[in-house]
Amino acid sequence: MEDKYLPDSIESKWQQRWADDGSFRVVEDPEKEKYYLLEMFPYPSGNIHMGHVRNYTIGDVVARYKKMRGFNVLHPMGWDAFGMPAENAAIDNNTHPAAWTYANIDTMRSQLKRIGLSYDWDREIATCTPEYYRWEQWLFIQMVEKGMAYRKESYVNWCESCHTVLANEQVENDCCWRCGESVQQKKLWQWFFRITDYAEDLLVHCDKLGGWPDSVTTMQKNWIGKSVGSEVTFEVEGSEGPLSVFTTRPDTLFGATFMCLAPEHPMVASLSRGTEQEGAVAEFVDRILKQERSSKAIESYEKEGVFTGAYCINPLTGYKMPIYAANFALMEYGTGAVMSVPAHDQRDFDFARKYGLEVKVVVSPEGEVLDGATMAEAYSGSGVMVNSGDFDGMDSVAAKEAITDALEGRGIGKKTISFRLRDWGVSRQRYWGTPIPMIHCDACGAVPVPEEDLPIVLPEDAQLLESGGSPLGTLDYFKKATCPKCGNTDARRDTDTMDTFVESSWYFARYCSPEYTEGMVDKEKVAYWMPVDQYIGGVEHAILHLLYSRYFTRVMRDIGLVEFSEPFNRLLTQGMVTKETLSCPNHKWVFPTDTEKAEDGSVTCKLCGSPVDVGRVIKMSKSKKNVIDPNVLLGRYGADTTRLFCLFAAPPEKDLEWNDESVEGCFKFIGRVWRIITSRLEAFSGVEAYAGPASELSGKSRELYTKINATIKKVTDDVEGKFHFNTAISAVMELVNSMYAVDGDASLREDVMKRAAETVVLLLNPVSPHVTEELWEKLSGTGLLMDQPWPEYREDALVSDEVLIVVQVNGKLRSKFQVPAGASKDEVQELALADAAVQKFIDGKQIRKVIVVPGKLVNIVV
Repeated sequence: MEDKYLPDSIESKWQQRWADDGSFRVVEDPEKEKYYLLEMFPYPSGNIHMGHVRNYTIGDVVARYKKMRGFNVLHPMGWDAFGMPAENAAIDNNTHPAAWTYANIDTMRSQLKRIGLSYDWDREIATCTPEYYRWEQWLFIQMVEKGMAYRKESYVNWCESCHTVLANEQVENDCCWRCGESVQQKKLWQWFFRITDYAEDLLVHCDKLGGWPDSVTTMQKNWIGKSVGSEVTFEVEGSEGPLSVFTTRPDTLFGATFMCLAPEHPMVASLSRGTEQEGAVAEFVDRILKQERSSKAIESYEKEGVFTGAYCINPLTGYKMPIYAANFALMEYGTGAVMSVPAHDQRDFDFARKYGLEVKVVVSPEGEVLDGATMAEAYSGSGVMVNSGDFDGMDSVAAKEAITDALEGRGIGKKTISFRLRDWGVSRQRYWGTPIPMIHCDACGAVPVPEEDLPIVLPEDAQLLESGGSPLGTLDYFKKATCPKCGNTDARRDTDTMDTFVESSWYFARYCSPEYTEGMVDKEKVAYWMPVDQYIGGVEHAILHLLYSRYFTRVMRDIGLVEFSEPFNRLLTQGMVTKETLSCPNHKWVFPTDTEKAEDGSVTCKLCGSPVDVGRVIKMSKSKKNVIDPNVLLGRYGADTTRLFCLFAAPPEKDLEWNDESVEGCFKFIGRVWRIITSRLEAFSGVEAYAGPASELSGKSRELYTKINATIKKVTDDVEGKFHFNTAISAVMELVNSMYAVDGDASLREDVMKRAAETVVLLLNPVSPHVTEELWEKLSGTGLLMDQPWPEYREDALVSDEVLIVVQVNGKLRSKFQVPAGASKDEVQELALADAAVQKFIDGKQIRKVIVVPGKLVNIVV
């Protein structure tokens, strides 16, 4: 008998066996139904954290389960390896981004293998390798040639410290998310992808993503932001061109009393030029463009603006409207010009009150009269049209269409649709990224690199500038080029690199044929494996990564590489791993390993002996030091316990709160499984596990057999489609408890006990694969456990010979007992009244009523 569970030796043994046998290697098999399971690949930061462990364990359990269900499972892993963090780390550590990245990949790969994840490592990709980004460059050129990509000068969020463009989501409180320095608006030539061409299609298909969380599709819809309204033309006094405005409230046009332009609007400078406002406008624009200009940020700003010195004419009233540059107007919404109606929009109202502008009511609530001079806030609801000429008395909702029709009739307006979604700016002034495959020629303009010259390899021997900026523009051997079109030898290679979101927008397709050299993807293999059946990752990627992946799939479809539109059939966004923070008065935030907990619950700092304040439970964060090092956990408890805890402590979609006692409990449970099985190996020898009809069993053997089959059904129902791993594990724990309860009973049939043992290891295998493989081998199971079919339950065994009867007296629980499943009401009532525990509560009292619910309970009313 082996009574000691030793995870180190067991786990290393089976990980080596799987590697030697190529157990997770997979190829296309038309005879089997495929299942593509994918977790969002990690950035190679150097070490895995508990969020990684949880995410990849969830995916691995699904992959292993589906394999046991007979699917041909593709489960790959790779590295999202380009990006600014590598450059920052290289500067901090006096190393090169390439060396830092590849070393981290080696480290993290070994850590992931230590967890026992069932990845097909033959398909591993790293997005920083020329073999990968060559095809990204190829696709970029296809998009340029088909008009899907273009170059223009535009304002961008610019971080001077990092020398690069930032997306709005990378700007936090007017500062760069990475370095913390102030962000300003800067006008640069940038490459853009025409994602807006697909806005309607992306929006419509949000309602067809049935396997996605509603919260995620809602976020996608809001980001795309479809608005139905009208485009209205306003003539500008003394200007060569009019102003075009998009509005969702054409019914309020009669109340428009001033115009607001985004500071970035191209007409701001020209309207003020030569006027006494020119200096004030320039100062205002310069100041505002140093602030964060996202829609979220401007909501928190005080509304402010500056008069440009120019006026436009309200096309319906002839009112002379002053034109302002205003901080709350955005170029990325509509046309960058806001028709301001202060009586019916709160932002406009606040602005008008601040600058003494007219407030004109044109929509009134039914039966009320509003006065623009005295109203305290804007009225933004619907109502009856007033002060609106021929439209007075009309319902404001109906007036929207009527006024738009009138504008169309006069050629100064039309119905239109606007999207919040903007074209995707992909140029980054960084080094560690995919070089943009374009050549700039003074005679020919921007010319694509010939396909035979791909890939344009990022020079990995380039040294970062002391400022942290990209060295590509300083490397003549990289920058100098010959124009492929006219032969001009003074042409210049584009020295920008692509947004790293580009790499992660198509990697899932490359996994289908990672070694393919004839094209971006092998169409036949992609047709077999794609779309991804189950995608798993953090909700923080719910908008950009997922939206860009959906967009790229459509681009690949329209170029002829794939025949589907959506890349991911189902999506699971797992919760965070959380833990309380610990702070010491001398050392500030401290790691859990730097503290000691006393029996009374108090915590002290090991570094100085001071009392430690236990803070609230938040997401594990290196900055707050409330982290658990997975390597320490793996070293102490092993991979199987770590995996078990990640799944048992909370459902996948919920946050997992770290609990040391729960981890210890999971380790002890695996030890119990080990002992109950290894202690009976001799008795199991030569015994065939029972799988026959329940009717041939009786007593404890029948009870255990019923529990076995009920557990199989419960676990299967919980895992299949629902991923309720926590309740599935609880069910297996109950089965193990039942095994201990009958252990040593002389009447128990050994073949039923062996069936219980085999069932436990089969059901636990996806969760804790190493120890279950070891136990399967000891049980003399055939082949690898992972290759065994998932256990099936017998319907006839789900029906117990006996049922539990609960006895209540006046509604309060007083006793429980077992009765034969077919016992009559009279028999059950007689047993209840005779029960010794019940007798204490009814003795000497008048029984008024006895209610018997067959198979469930007896309630005695006295």
